[in-house]
Amino acid sequence: MQDHYGHRISYLRVSITDRCNERCTYCMPQELQEWLPRHEILSYEEMLRLIRVAAQLGVSKLRITGGEPLTRRNVIDFVRRLPDIDGIRSIGLSTNGTLLVREITPGQTMAQALNEAGVQSINVSLDTLDPTVYSQITGRDFHGQVLGGIDAAIDAGFDQIKLNTVLMRGCNEDQLLPLIEFAAARNLVLRFIEMMPVSTREVLNESNFMSVLEAKRFIESAYGSLIPEREFRTNGPATYYQVPGRAQRIGFIGAMTNLHFCESCNKLRLTCDGKLRPCLGSYLEFDIMRPLRAGANDQQLKQFFLDVVERKPREHEFRNNYQPNRKMIAIGG
Repeated sequence: MQDHYGHRISYLRVSITDRCNERCTYCMPQELQEWLPRHEILSYEEMLRLIRVAAQLGVSKLRITGGEPLTRRNVIDFVRRLPDIDGIRSIGLSTNGTLLVREITPGQTMAQALNEAGVQSINVSLDTLDPTVYSQITGRDFHGQVLGGIDAAIDAGFDQIKLNTVLMRGCNEDQLLPLIEFAAARNLVLRFIEMMPVSTREVLNESNFMSVLEAKRFIESAYGSLIPEREFRTNGPATYYQVPGRAQRIGFIGAMTNLHFCESCNKLRLTCDGKLRPCLGSYLEFDIMRPLRAGANDQQLKQFFLDVVERKPREHEFRNNYQPNRKMIAIGG
């Protein structure tokens, strides 16, 4: 699949639930949330069918997201079936980390079960090492569980574990260096992410926005000039650097300030309620659940994917006074 702008689509992010056990200020800023009823959520079988169709069109990379994906029942059984899909070579999962350390069978953590089921990489959200600030950001006192979950992921032996930190001025700018040291001690990749205007209009404003350039300058004031690693790529749009004097890699994701951010985009998003979104920072979304449940055959579903790719915009609209119309938790992280 390729759009009019040369974007070759090989990556599908699949949200399996809109539910979450946390209430992060930039994702679901209100405590009250109307969860989607079960019949409005794609079943695992429906998701697997759509993934098979996407794989036949060239998708080789999957990332399972939410909400918090590990809150959905029988998630391990679902994940276990993904490696059997022809064409799928890379399976990742994004999580807040709170449930990774939970034992699902005696002596087996959720992290171990995911790794054994075929998940190769894990992204864990960690915006601070301060438990009090963590509770303020997430609305929950789960900091200890997250740290335990990161350790469980390390013990499970994933090919790659990445920590994602959203930059928030007035909230966690003093955590940049402690997080770098935390990641270094565990040999983990750390990425700093600019806040984006998602969920509600109040999420992003001039007072809380911190650019990746400012974060990079602050880090360099402590460690010296970061060394570009232009050849190192993951599935996403991060730009990576090595910390001088050590074998540590950190990344920066600057959707708001990097004017070339969208040039290498290779992804589509499938929401848990059956919408295909060609771009996170666009209002465009297309209901594939309707034809799926109306009896569409695989060829018709393939054409649906192709039609969506045809509508993929050149770049996101976040810098153009974008006003969010869905909470991030409903779109998928």
